[in-house]
Amino acid sequence: MMSLGKAAVLLVLHSGAEEAEFLQQGIQGRYRTFKGKVGSMDSSKIFASVETAAKREGLIGDNYREEHALYHSILEAYHGICRGHVGLGNVLRSAGLLFSVIRGPKAPGSDDDGDWIAVALYGYMGAPMKGFEHEVLGLGMNPI
Repeated sequence: MMSLGKAAVLLVLHSGAEEAEFLQQGIQGRYRTFKGKVGSMDSSKIFASVETAAKREGLIGDNYREEHALYHSILEAYHGICRGHVGLGNVLRSAGLLFSVIRGPKAPGSDDDGDWIAVALYGYMGAPMKGFEHEVLGLGMNPI
């Protein structure tokens, strides 16, 4: 069994047949997963999309503890894609991202540590003009 963070990163990077094969290898039996996409110049829309998807898919409940863990996981991943300079529209940057949200034990054999939640963001960021973007990747994990 692979770690939660590695699973989140691999899920967000795989697509098509690779993604299906990755999920069939048993990751969904160990973790609860979701993958989606979002694009915006507004960071609040990115946060809202990931949180809404996690709630809709049943990865987090409607309570402060779980929402807080998810929020900080998104924030850590977002900080990673922004290279420490958090912000999009206010500095004329846009992002087109895939995201994965995974819930489960943080590492093989660590079931006694409770559930953790991981968020991975991958895609393109740059000036809001085609051809002026570059690839970005971020990961955030927190205990629930």
